[in-house]
Amino acid sequence: MGFFDTVAAVSTPRGFGGIAVIRISGDKAVEIAERMFVPFEKKLSDVEANRAVYGKIYLSETDGKKREIDDGLAVVFRAPHSFTGEDTVEISCHGGVLITDTVLRAAFAAGAKAAGAGEFTRRAFVNGKLALTEAEALSSLLTAATDDQLKLARAGASGTLSRGISKIYEDLLSVSTAIRAKIDFPDEDLSELSDEDIERGIKTALKDAKKLEATYKTGRAVAIGIPTVICGRTNAGKSSLYNRLVGDDAAIVTDIAGTTRDIISETVSFGGVTLKLFDTAGLRETDDKVERIGVERAKDAIRKAELIIAVFDGSAELGEDDLNSISEIENSGAAVVAVINKSDLGQHRDTDKIKKKFKNTVVLSTATGEGIDSLSEKIRSLYFDGEIDLSCDAVVTNERQHAALVLTSDHLRSAQEALELSVPVDAVCSDIERAMSALAGIDGREVGEDIVASVFSKFCVGK
Repeated sequence: MGFFDTVAAVSTPRGFGGIAVIRISGDKAVEIAERMFVPFEKKLSDVEANRAVYGKIYLSETDGKKREIDDGLAVVFRAPHSFTGEDTVEISCHGGVLITDTVLRAAFAAGAKAAGAGEFTRRAFVNGKLALTEAEALSSLLTAATDDQLKLARAGASGTLSRGISKIYEDLLSVSTAIRAKIDFPDEDLSELSDEDIERGIKTALKDAKKLEATYKTGRAVAIGIPTVICGRTNAGKSSLYNRLVGDDAAIVTDIAGTTRDIISETVSFGGVTLKLFDTAGLRETDDKVERIGVERAKDAIRKAELIIAVFDGSAELGEDDLNSISEIENSGAAVVAVINKSDLGQHRDTDKIKKKFKNTVVLSTATGEGIDSLSEKIRSLYFDGEIDLSCDAVVTNERQHAALVLTSDHLRSAQEALELSVPVDAVCSDIERAMSALAGIDGREVGEDIVASVFSKFCVGK
């Protein structure tokens, strides 16, 4: 399929419903739609843009005859005032798998090609209707499962990150232009910026890039999620806590030590943070072959975790298994929240040792739910910058964006150091232009086809 083909796809979820929408986009969208959709009032090509018209839908058979298959509505969006920036027709028919497939087949019979994954959004990007960051946010908007994910995706789709990137880029463009004027015309004062202005401009751009780069901690925690392991000795209450966080009796809970033999996992939103949650076998020495495998898997999960929720029985004395758990946790390098469980049964004096050992400690009861909110607040504080408003601030949400900002900051630091060492000004300009190139790759001004293909491959067909 060529980019200039007119394409069609179903843009609503597959299945039974009141209506389904077939989208046709490309230079011949109206011409193709006219072969399959006949309004009662006038020809489709004569219908005003953005106005829904009622009509009949026809399928062109192989013998040249047309068979009426449904009735519905059609809306014509004329370039460049459409989602894709091309002529687009959206036909709404009755919902249902068979009728929807038949209407789509009618579009193909009329001359449209099948759209690929993310084809319509990709065309919007190529036609300048969306920055690449906005397209990525739109993808996240479609899959958002929490309120915070929805806020973050909506803000990104509206251009918050793109505008933040553009501001830094434009500021650097002014600095680069000023330096180029000094290089090309050294004997003439053509630059609008003084040496002090240039130095200040680089310093400000670096500060802004670092600030944007720092939002990735929050953006990733919301949009992608943090691999989180619940661990501790047997019967400390790990599975009970897991069930509390998941909101279901997903893990078997008994008073028999070693009930959990394998790792179970679920993704949950807790404290606004998306946790990729893993419940593990109790850490202890055991002669049971199956349980021993579970313990080894638990240790492996701890080593791979970014966040560990270490659960201790606050009503009992710390034992050897607890101390071994602490050793495993300390060697992991992950962020740790220590949970002192069973507050409803009273607190043993050893809980003071846990509080001294771990900076982030929460006392709670998985039996009553008391203290769960404190755990939520504690986890949120680890990943949320209190100054970030997910609804309106520019926030970095994926590794591609973050890596480009890190590269931007590196080049700007090099430019700053070069100025301080009185390195020739053309070298400074080269560092600035490298920083600009890294920035341009974030919102798609300068980006390789492989990255574009990767971004849009994550979309569903029809979007």
